[in-house]
Amino acid sequence: MPRGEAGVGRVMAQTAMVMNLDKCIGCHTCSVTCKQTWTNRTGVEYAWFNNVETKPGIGYPRRYEDQEKWKGGWALDRGGRLVLRSGGRVRRLLSLFSNPDLPAIEDYYEPVTYDYDNLVSAPTGPDLPVARPRSVLTGRPTSITWGANWEDGLGGAPEHAGGDPNLSGEWARRVRFEFEQTFLFHLPRLCEHCLNPACVSACPSGAMYKRVEDGIVLVDQDRCRGWRMCVTACPYKKVYVNHATGKAEKCTFCFPRVEAGQPTVCSETCVGRLRYLGLLLYDADRVGQAAASPDERDLLDAQRGVFLDPRDPEVIAAARESGIPEDWLEAARRSPVYDLVARYKVALPLHPEYRTLPMVWYVPPLSPVLDAVTVAGGDQEDPDHVFAAVTRLRIPLEYLASLFTAGDTDVVGGVLMKLTALRSYMRAVTLGDEGDEAALRAVGLTSLEAEDLHRLLAVAKYADRYVVPAAHKEDAAALSALESRCPVESAGAPPDGKVALGMPAPRRTSSEGRA
Repeated sequence: MPRGEAGVGRVMAQTAMVMNLDKCIGCHTCSVTCKQTWTNRTGVEYAWFNNVETKPGIGYPRRYEDQEKWKGGWALDRGGRLVLRSGGRVRRLLSLFSNPDLPAIEDYYEPVTYDYDNLVSAPTGPDLPVARPRSVLTGRPTSITWGANWEDGLGGAPEHAGGDPNLSGEWARRVRFEFEQTFLFHLPRLCEHCLNPACVSACPSGAMYKRVEDGIVLVDQDRCRGWRMCVTACPYKKVYVNHATGKAEKCTFCFPRVEAGQPTVCSETCVGRLRYLGLLLYDADRVGQAAASPDERDLLDAQRGVFLDPRDPEVIAAARESGIPEDWLEAARRSPVYDLVARYKVALPLHPEYRTLPMVWYVPPLSPVLDAVTVAGGDQEDPDHVFAAVTRLRIPLEYLASLFTAGDTDVVGGVLMKLTALRSYMRAVTLGDEGDEAALRAVGLTSLEAEDLHRLLAVAKYADRYVVPAAHKEDAAALSALESRCPVESAGAPPDGKVALGMPAPRRTSSEGRA
């Protein structure tokens, strides 16, 4: 991977995830198991650390992708420096007690319970007693009018999906929600555990922090004062307020399981086996520069340029100097996330234009491409016809580009062409034919690479999908003596223990993580 002229800088490790959207069936098992593990208690009934959205759709909370309204993520000022969209210190201080850029409970949904007692205590009569819904917040009778995925399977698409912030531009006029013309795919979402987390920099009390050893972003409940600036700053709206405690909570990336070398609950229980977990090594000194790339369409390559090749001797030497254990280096070399993100480049980040450098990536969904070839009157055996059909798939390239490549259709089209060539080649090989290696070469793959990528995407076993090294207890004491720093700092800022925009970072170790 590319490195700066000065060679490898400060090497750090990040636990990351990739999801193959072609394999998501929208069963919500991941959401339910996460709910049962982390938010099945008073105060966070409305919060889903993991949720599965139907796209197109306005999402959860409603239109969370509209940063003109919610002011999430980062932007560049006139001098090209990174600044929070939600404003600097002065603006945050002035709005401590009245933050206007927060979703209301109606944007999530009002949590309900049911009047179950009526089922057993109602007097005998001709009518069957019912359990009517009651608000968990007020205890009063209420109506159920919205939910975490009200548009599941495009159920609410005719009324709501047109409000999807990604459906903008002239191309969106082609999108129709009639049965014969509609399209959909499922998008599982959780905290992105970003390299440049806006929530960490926005927190006035320093309660939000990014762990040194594995990059997981957590909340220290003892230090949280409920200012809610983190909710505004997170462009993915994956920080929630516990209405019983008044404190922030979020996805923990199941850090107790990860520390034990186990996958997250959502990964462990995923029916479609679409999730991959692994380590990425990255140059922390280049994160701020990557996030400040002037052109939004350069952010993808800039972020990939931050990742380091775990097989490079220079990288290995620098990682050892940084104190990364040998078994972690071995895990980084076996990482399926590195292969999908940096080696084969088929995984893409969600909304890179937010400049948070997210670390949950997605393999975009591939529509039935051969059907598109047939409809166009082309030859399914001709690679040129197949590749041309990628631009006419049922899911518009422009829509996928608005989600994953800051609008660059060439990049997302290239990924879909690579997946198409892979699928065509492996189908031929499976049927005993030779396969068209010319089509593979056209997308930058060899036959051996195609077989390796197919194994990873289609038939990877448990140990291949989840490469999670256990935490080292012997490092806890050493880490507690250090001042933990967010890896992102303002360009040219001195290493004085300050995170982006000068916000103080707390001391944290793996044994202190609370969420």
